[in-house]
Amino acid sequence: MAVRIARQAEAIGCAIAALGLTLGFALASAAGDGQPSVPPPPAPALSPSCQAPAADIATPAPLPHLQADLAAKRTIRVLAIGSSSTVGLGASSPTLNYPAQLELILEQTFKGLDVVTINRGVSGEVAAATADRLKTLVGLERPDLVLWQVGTNDALMRVGIDDFRATVVDTLRWLKEHEIDTVLVGLQYTLKVAKDEHYRAIRMALRDIAQSEGVLLVRRYEAMEFIEKAKAGPLLAGDELHLNDLGYRCMAEHIARAMVVSAFFKGTGTPRVGRTLP
Repeated sequence: MAVRIARQAEAIGCAIAALGLTLGFALASAAGDGQPSVPPPPAPALSPSCQAPAADIATPAPLPHLQADLAAKRTIRVLAIGSSSTVGLGASSPTLNYPAQLELILEQTFKGLDVVTINRGVSGEVAAATADRLKTLVGLERPDLVLWQVGTNDALMRVGIDDFRATVVDTLRWLKEHEIDTVLVGLQYTLKVAKDEHYRAIRMALRDIAQSEGVLLVRRYEAMEFIEKAKAGPLLAGDELHLNDLGYRCMAEHIARAMVVSAFFKGTGTPRVGRTLP
């Protein structure tokens, strides 16, 4: 009972936050504050098997630089980085990994704009290893936005909470300094980890980081748990660890929906004019 009440309270809180951010964007646009704006498109629809409550899909946060790029009708370059869920291990085809599907959804949503999604996932990678190569990849690929799928391997490999927190926070702040929006893609759900205290601690740490740093968090665990318990379809491959085709489809749809909604929130930062990259 206590867990259900907490989940309900959290869902109400997320809804209020989303409403407040949406109203803030609308009022600022109406006041003509000089920030670039474009009419928001409808949020991408979810497949029947990927339906989940909005509060279970993402904790919203502004994406001010993406918003500016959309207003200027520039090509959007998205760097997807992380571990096997980014690589697409378990998918029946490379075209069915989540970054490839995400690119199609975003181009269908932002009609007339080119979206380039660069997949640089490495299976088995923990946050510290990703952070080590991220700065080089940013210099090479020059993304407008980074999708960082993070936390699952850190939890499974028992990385310390403080070390995990420091790695993620330092990397997010570096990306912010270089005027790159970041979307954190959280831990996945499996029945095997549902009662794992360290797994939960890493998941809670990532949630706290997203809130304190003002970063969009895609709440993969909560969305997957809802879908699995609703028996909409199995999301995992035969190894009960990696995603199957439906799992990657839902992952892409949830990330796309979170990005589109957050792209039209009012940000607190100043949209870039030019960037200095390493």
